[in-house]
Amino acid sequence: MKSVITTHILDTHLGRPAAGVEVDLYQWQQDSWQLMANGKTDEDGRITDWLGDRQREQGLYRLTFATQAYFDRHGITSLYPQVEIHFHIENAAEHYHIPLLLSANGYSTYRGS
Repeated sequence: MKSVITTHILDTHLGRPAAGVEVDLYQWQQDSWQLMANGKTDEDGRITDWLGDRQREQGLYRLTFATQAYFDRHGITSLYPQVEIHFHIENAAEHYHIPLLLSANGYSTYRGS
């Protein structure tokens, strides 16, 4: 089942999906971050099933990617031991796909489909 919030990591340094990266999903609630779900990217670098059919609300969310362990497994020194992406859900009826393009010394993100 495809989650209402999904992610995908592409390792631009190695030129392939980043498999086995732990990712936590948080929502800002009552002045603190609440963990909603956690998971690990599959062989295609994706997490598509961590919320199931749970409802989501408008508001502020955060994805936290544990990149240090991933780079350590590949013997790569990285500037970024962790990447956090904050995003705002405006329309709770829409799907939100938050990809991460990752390299040892940089990263970027965008709203995917």
